[in-house]
Amino acid sequence: MRQRRRLQFPCLRDSSRSDSLPFIRKFSAKEIRKATDEFSMILGSGSYGTIYRAQLPNGQVAAVRRAGPLQEGKEDSFRKEVQLLGCLHHRHLVRLLGFSEGDNRFLVFDHMENGSLKEYLHDPLRTPLNWRTRLQIAIDVASALEYLYYFCDPPVYEVSLNSNTVLLDENFVAKLSEVGFLKCDCNQSSESESSCSRDHIDERSKNLIFQFGLLVLELVTGQSLGGEDGEVVQWVQDSRFAYSMHNMVDMDLGNNYNSDELKSLLIVARLCTRTGDKPLVTISQIHRYLLGKAEHSVRY
Repeated sequence: MRQRRRLQFPCLRDSSRSDSLPFIRKFSAKEIRKATDEFSMILGSGSYGTIYRAQLPNGQVAAVRRAGPLQEGKEDSFRKEVQLLGCLHHRHLVRLLGFSEGDNRFLVFDHMENGSLKEYLHDPLRTPLNWRTRLQIAIDVASALEYLYYFCDPPVYEVSLNSNTVLLDENFVAKLSEVGFLKCDCNQSSESESSCSRDHIDERSKNLIFQFGLLVLELVTGQSLGGEDGEVVQWVQDSRFAYSMHNMVDMDLGNNYNSDELKSLLIVARLCTRTGDKPLVTISQIHRYLLGKAEHSVRY
């Protein structure tokens, strides 16, 4: 089998150089306060905290979130994280625009005009997403995860995946918004760091594939789901789920969906949420399967 070529990030090789972030703007704390109107324009919240709307000096609208707390003795880890995020380039990842350091550390990202997937699935004031858009969102997210897992070096395994962290741009293209890198000791040898990656990948992969299964079920049913003991998860694991699948479709869709595509999505959700020591499918298999089932998608 041909080996996938991981993308090498040369900008990560020397985090001490002041010019090692040539394409990422550094903001002062004063500029961040001004851009967010003293943090008065709130877009929402994520696993890292509140997210603010910002108006940059060039007129561009952005999203700002506070960076997590620094661990003692890990002062360089923030700059390394910024470097990594700045090196990630994929259509289905929210792009990092800038950062601020010091006591007030913030990350500045592209603003997504249509907000989060969660809003469109659960806010009654929003126009419901049609079937084709929901299917494409699943494909978009799978594409981003495949890039992060198989084509990045160093590997990116810290992903918060749920309907609140999947954002939608003006064309309803889905983009992941909360991504981090595998947190190994930067002073380790490359061999030790590789070992850390191997030790971490199985558990992270298993959890993320399960989260993707939950996301697919949420896209299909329009319901907020619990963990592995949730009723919808138990239903899709039942061998007779196909006989009742039309009863589980989000009522906002009515009969406006493709039955074959519906079954394909539920098969993916079933495989992803089945418990066990190892996942039954990989992210790449999921992505290619969904692409094959949606070959007439409006965007691909």
